[in-house]
Amino acid sequence: MNPHILPHDFKISVNDRRKQNKHNSFVVWFTGLSGSGKSTIANALEQELYKRKIHTYCLDGDNVRNGINKDLTFKPEDRNENIRRVAEITKLLIDSGIVVLATFISPYKSNRSTIKDIVGKKNYVEIFVNTSLEECERRDTKGLYKKAHAGTITNMTGVTAPYETPEDANIEINTENETVSQSVQRIVEYLIPKLKNQNNE
Repeated sequence: MNPHILPHDFKISVNDRRKQNKHNSFVVWFTGLSGSGKSTIANALEQELYKRKIHTYCLDGDNVRNGINKDLTFKPEDRNENIRRVAEITKLLIDSGIVVLATFISPYKSNRSTIKDIVGKKNYVEIFVNTSLEECERRDTKGLYKKAHAGTITNMTGVTAPYETPEDANIEINTENETVSQSVQRIVEYLIPKLKNQNNE
């Protein structure tokens, strides 16, 4: 830490904000291959939480790369920096007292470990959207897999770059065997006790 940078001590705490919002704050982090359904499920989940008067914000991989991380490539070192920056943003949003829904491939175990270290293990819920590569390639909603196989793009996760499968996700979802609404229902049931715990103990 830079000795010349001194964090300011503000009087309103994260617990104050949680109490005002009447719910806990943390991140629900969706990981999985491109086209697995991360953003679709997160979008539906946010709508359900909104109905329940839960304050939320979605951080999406493509949206972030169009803005704050537009200077980064898909090389391993830039993927790591992408996730580090997003984790720091997520930490600030959690401190604001809201529930963050983050949808990022986050292909490396080290990535996901970094996120936990930055936001805190108690503030981290991991959702592994376990859709097979074959199904993701069949969907290919962005045309990325076709381009990767043609050699037009490089460092494509699942094709020319690795995806390290999570071993301890809080929830695993297989979109080939359940609907979006079923997935959302399972996630909501898991989150309800955590949302009620405003002190995050």
